[in-house]
Amino acid sequence: MKHPISDLSRRTVSRTIAGAALAGLAGCLGGSGATQLGSQDQFSSVGVEGTKLVVELAEGAEVEQINLIKPNGELFGQRTVAAGAEQVSFKLRTSYTPGEYRIIGLKNDESLTEITTEIRPEIQIHDVGLFRNHPDKAWEEAYGSSPTNTKKNGEAFVTVQNTGTGPGTAVELRFSGDVPNPIENPRGNGMNKTDSVVIQAGETVDLFSDSFPFGSEIGGMGCTLQGNSGQFTVELETQTTDQLVTKTFDVEYSGSEEVYDCEITIGEV
Repeated sequence: MKHPISDLSRRTVSRTIAGAALAGLAGCLGGSGATQLGSQDQFSSVGVEGTKLVVELAEGAEVEQINLIKPNGELFGQRTVAAGAEQVSFKLRTSYTPGEYRIIGLKNDESLTEITTEIRPEIQIHDVGLFRNHPDKAWEEAYGSSPTNTKKNGEAFVTVQNTGTGPGTAVELRFSGDVPNPIENPRGNGMNKTDSVVIQAGETVDLFSDSFPFGSEIGGMGCTLQGNSGQFTVELETQTTDQLVTKTFDVEYSGSEEVYDCEITIGEV
């Protein structure tokens, strides 16, 4: 999610470089001993690509070094600008601190320009579904070339989206409430064949469960010929913000006394 500097001043702080910072680049900082900042044309764009912060240099830029400052004021990293270089990048890793980062361009150890950008994931749960209702999903890729009926009928996918400006990482998936097999502490992390999933800014991904939430009835709501209805909650733990993302869904079970042969209808609350 990279934006030209000329466009950034018209966007909100939560998605791009703060307009207030851009407006101050050609002026001076308030207070005694204020430092005159250079013009904003040292950088042509700044943005997150995957798990990296990429700073593209403007034509004729004079900066020799770029420092990236964390939200707490500590140095995240610095990069020397090689002669003729068009960009530099900083690897954020999946455990970076979300917040406002300062990007400082220097020449001869003096600041030429400084801008800020907000880097923060915003993970949301959009949908949840089962093989019986969504056979077109990547079930074979998730569970093998010929997943068993038990896998197909007992597991679920959860569609999540990152609407923020930085990458986020999903580390645990849980189902609670009115599912046949609610598990507070699923085996492993409740996600199929992975310890974590990085969700890049602007990306939508399907996470596949590994805890049989819709498998055999074990302490949860089952299926009947007449029908049962209730609600269940999907819980997703994320690493970058230590955020617990949740969403509750309506569910109805009908048409059979066996879960594997049951008609299961899921809808948003």
